[in-house]
Amino acid sequence: MLTVPQPLPTSLERIVRRFQQISDLKRRYEYLLCFAKRLSPFPDEQKIAANRVPGCVSQVYVTASLNQGKVIFQGDSDSQLTKGLVGLLVEGLSGLAPAEIIQLKPDFIQQTGLDISLTPSRANGFYNIFQTMQQKALVYHLAETYTQT
Repeated sequence: MLTVPQPLPTSLERIVRRFQQISDLKRRYEYLLCFAKRLSPFPDEQKIAANRVPGCVSQVYVTASLNQGKVIFQGDSDSQLTKGLVGLLVEGLSGLAPAEIIQLKPDFIQQTGLDISLTPSRANGFYNIFQTMQQKALVYHLAETYTQT
């Protein structure tokens, strides 16, 4: 049976398309680092174990809040490249409904071309960050489902 890839949310689609327009690997990394620079400052008091992304070599933190049914993420890392990955995901996933986030597959990273140039530990970090964000969205999704019943 042929599986049809799910369409990406507009925010992620825009990011993926932009990466696809950049053929030079160095420029792709520069673009990834732009996401690190665009992240909102992460409050030091939020750098706690509950917000730490497990399985990352770098120190990575992610928080989520719900605003009018949409998840808003914040994140930070002590590594600029990993911070870029956090920024990409924060920008791509913030503003989506919890159900949209938990249905996403992380394979869109392959469409950006970044997966082939990331070290195995950074690629693993990307998946851990993505998974952590999905888990945070799942908590809101379950809370929504519970309150509707």
